[in-house]
Amino acid sequence: MGIPTNIKTLLSGLVVEWARIEFKESWDAEAALKTICAFANDIDNWGGGYIVLGVNAEDGRPNFPPQGLPTSKLDKIQKEILNKCKRIQPSYLPVVEVADYQEKKFIVIWAPGGNSRPYSSPKTMAKDDKERVYWIRKMSNTVKPSEDELRDLFSLSNNVPFDDRVNHFAEITDLNITLIQSYLKEIGSSLYEESKSMDFVDLCMNMRIIGSLPEYTKPKNVGLMFFSFEPDKFFPYAQIDVVEFPEDLGGDRIVEKTFTGPLHIQLREAMLYIKNRIIQEEIVKLPNVPEARRFYNYPEAAIEEALANAVYHKGYDEREPIEVRVLPDRIQIVSHPGADRSVTIEGLKEYKVYNRRYRNRRIGDFLKELRLTEGRNTGFGKIISALGHNGSPSPLFETDDERLSFVTTIYQHSEFEKSGGLNGGLNGGLKSLSENELKVLNCIRYEPSITIKQISEKVKVSLRTTERIVSELAQRNIIERQGSKKTGEWVIKD
Repeated sequence: MGIPTNIKTLLSGLVVEWARIEFKESWDAEAALKTICAFANDIDNWGGGYIVLGVNAEDGRPNFPPQGLPTSKLDKIQKEILNKCKRIQPSYLPVVEVADYQEKKFIVIWAPGGNSRPYSSPKTMAKDDKERVYWIRKMSNTVKPSEDELRDLFSLSNNVPFDDRVNHFAEITDLNITLIQSYLKEIGSSLYEESKSMDFVDLCMNMRIIGSLPEYTKPKNVGLMFFSFEPDKFFPYAQIDVVEFPEDLGGDRIVEKTFTGPLHIQLREAMLYIKNRIIQEEIVKLPNVPEARRFYNYPEAAIEEALANAVYHKGYDEREPIEVRVLPDRIQIVSHPGADRSVTIEGLKEYKVYNRRYRNRRIGDFLKELRLTEGRNTGFGKIISALGHNGSPSPLFETDDERLSFVTTIYQHSEFEKSGGLNGGLNGGLKSLSENELKVLNCIRYEPSITIKQISEKVKVSLRTTERIVSELAQRNIIERQGSKKTGEWVIKD
């Protein structure tokens, strides 16, 4: 079996937080079983975690180069894992993979949050020890819960996050193999090669995007959100609306663009639209200074992180879109519902936020694997950093007392206001691409080896028109074909 990430990513700590990874030199049944149980209980809805065997660690960080495991012990360890995990109650089995890295062998144990929590395991491996413990994860430690934490864990037993629930109105045929393989290839998962010959149900089971009952094979919501071409069919208004108000909210002019489709694709398409239509660079030449000063009306990194956070934390059981309001002097990103009660309004004002429990434990994992958002509780920091680097004003984060909505406001750089940058741009000076050009660009972005004929079929535009669009994009130095027509790839130029 394969895991939906790769060992290089785990060793880097750039996508999966260190608190969700444990590194062990070898298999220790008692310690590993406790950690597997804690990840399965997933008390904070973080999405479980990983144990990597064959890596020496210090303070939770791997030492390099990692030593790996003897090849002769791999089968024995895997059998031991299977045997010992039978002692977890209720029944729970993690996903186990033998991984190669730097010509060495490792075992990766993926223990996603379970659907039948709370889980318990023996306190020790002694035969006469009958005591069982509901282990939980606290920061980067596996611990026995306090009385309050135990009550909290039991209260979550029937509360599986919405994105991890089975969708009873969908069929496995609603999941698309092309979208799945494109994702696995992009993140470098070993499942990509396996998927070419693997049974589709087994592939989906490995990725935990379908239910686990063999007699009732239904997709989970997160699978439909990322690997169905029409997630809005199951989650009405699962979309991003970019709405421009050139004359502010009270004006008569409104320009609106809606992005639908798989969550990561609509996020990328919306950002490409905003980058080409809204974001502008200003170059100011200063006297007696050789280098000009360069800045943007809105830094792209801040907008992208704020929009990704909205996609991550939106309630997909609510019939409300994510709305990006582009006003003459600010951009507001609105999503529903508001922040969790653990996030205080006072904390938002001071940028001191720690969200204890997450609404969507699986959506965040997929977005982070695709490098579309940062780790937990780091999004605000990235937004503030990008704005500061650009010389922009500080952002404003707001939620209401009833927690009905969340609004991120990013203000335009003050020197654009002086020159009328955005106001003038919205009245016709902004660079923009047509809808079909954006569609062609996104086809190329997600599948660089795609042919013009395949692009034509996907964007539903005639072959002749597609050829013209591709030719114009190439002439404008936006795209370039590298290699031959048969084996080459398209490259989008920055």
